[in-house]
Amino acid sequence: MNVSYRPLWEKIDETGMKKAELWKLAKISASTCQKLRNNEHVTTTILLRICEVLNCDISEVIEFV
Repeated sequence: MNVSYRPLWEKIDETGMKKAELWKLAKISASTCQKLRNNEHVTTTILLRICEVLNCDISEVIEFV
């Protein structure tokens, strides 16, 4: 099963927040940003920090394909 962060990109677009601002607020490193762009696995902790900043549920930022 593969992971996709397409819902994350859509959520960011919905909010109008810049990706760089989200990464800074969620304290996400450049290497983790690259993993997200490449649909690679990241920890649940990272996803929860993103969700906290975006004020959303984890199911709104990740999908399994």
